[in-house]
Amino acid sequence: MTGLEIDHEFLNSFCQQVVGLNSSIRWAGIVNKNGVIVAQQKRRDLQLLLTEEENEDYASTAIARQKTRGKFESKIGKMHYAFGRYEKLHRATIPVDQSTYLLVTIDVTEKNFDSLLMGQVVPLIEKQRNRFVTMSDSI
Repeated sequence: MTGLEIDHEFLNSFCQQVVGLNSSIRWAGIVNKNGVIVAQQKRRDLQLLLTEEENEDYASTAIARQKTRGKFESKIGKMHYAFGRYEKLHRATIPVDQSTYLLVTIDVTEKNFDSLLMGQVVPLIEKQRNRFVTMSDSI
């Protein structure tokens, strides 16, 4: 595979692996630097709260916010994840590399979200990071 191809099978499989890490993970999506969801998976039998169009809009705004945070990275350090706590779910934006992001939604009943993200999700990203790097220009 060349660096210009998007490996949709890998991206969907990766999202499924994220969802399978913990029963409190509702949904996972890979989003490119333009805020476009290129792969996503949801927990089995889950009714999503947002429509596909609303989810795309949310992804786009999440990446726009992420880009503004980057301005301060040299002073405050690299961001591990951004977290939003809502009444009906938790959302996290996790940078995979400079042009790829993982968005994750988590049940509101999950109190150990930092341990979940830093102890399970981020290590999975680290383990697979080289697979993203080879296609980051095309995602």
